[in-house]
Amino acid sequence: MTLHIFNPEHDIALASGLANFTAPHAGRQLRHDLGFLPALWAEDGDVVLVDDVNVAERAWQKCRHHLHGAKTPVFAESIHQYGGKVDGVDPWGWDAALRRRLHRNGLGERLLPDSEHLNGIRRLSHRHTAAQLLPLLRMDGTVGEAFECDTVEAARQLVQSQEMAVMKAPWSSSGRGLRFVNGSITEQTDAWLRHLLERQGTVMVEPYYNKVKDFGMEFTAQTDGTVSYEGLSLFHTKNGAYTGNILATENTKRQMLSRYLPLPLLDEVRNGICQQLPGIFEGKYVGPFGVDMMVTATKDSSCLLHPCVEINLRRTMGHVALTLARLVNPSADDDIVRVMRIEFNNYYKLTVQQL
Repeated sequence: MTLHIFNPEHDIALASGLANFTAPHAGRQLRHDLGFLPALWAEDGDVVLVDDVNVAERAWQKCRHHLHGAKTPVFAESIHQYGGKVDGVDPWGWDAALRRRLHRNGLGERLLPDSEHLNGIRRLSHRHTAAQLLPLLRMDGTVGEAFECDTVEAARQLVQSQEMAVMKAPWSSSGRGLRFVNGSITEQTDAWLRHLLERQGTVMVEPYYNKVKDFGMEFTAQTDGTVSYEGLSLFHTKNGAYTGNILATENTKRQMLSRYLPLPLLDEVRNGICQQLPGIFEGKYVGPFGVDMMVTATKDSSCLLHPCVEINLRRTMGHVALTLARLVNPSADDDIVRVMRIEFNNYYKLTVQQL
């Protein structure tokens, strides 16, 4: 029996590095309203830990009505009655706060990662990992640079060397922790930078790129150290926050991207990630993860690929979309395109609509 948890506050908890962490209101509400999501990939008899069983069951029943081959997991607000039967844990993402929560909920130490393991995941979740991978994916048709600075002066010099730059917190969530700088650092940004360096130690500085389209690739780091490709993620954001995903076959999504980029380039980048990340992970991370990318436009309006904007060492909404697409439309040759959205109107809900 596997225990599944949707903890969307993971990125913020990871940034804090604290075991005694309280998620912000939006994160708690998202977890409360969409806690049923792991039922999409759980097996019969698995347990999904939720904040409110009634809310989860109602949402799941509405969702599964449109699915083919969905399983029947159990929703629970406490795992005390299941603790002895659980032989594996599959969270949205591992962090010290989740470990503490599960331990207090009665889960035994043997099923929980130790501090060294959690520290390894946190180190790999630092944006430095994306900066380390980026030059290994450099090839014709790609663009992208990222630099790590540990002083205000080093960051200032890099920013001044760029026409426009982006400063990024090493750990942040949903478009937060970013500052766009045009030539020089303002007094307000200087204060943000100094506070960031005090809290997180470094800042990432990157050139600003003219973004045309966001997308990503989803992967799984296997227990044998290899990395396997799961599929493309074509997603939408608003003000940096995730709003939805395209649900379609892999071939249909590839054709959508072919309007901007040559498909052999996507294949080379995908293969490069599968080849290079095992050496970077060194077995310290096992599980689903996503690599965010973007199509950028040059001054002559041609398109280039930024192959590694960010690495999310956790399950992503792209993984949700891949699973949902298979359950909504199990036919591999069906070219119907749908969109999965996360909507908010006093509460969060997941919707699927045909385009």
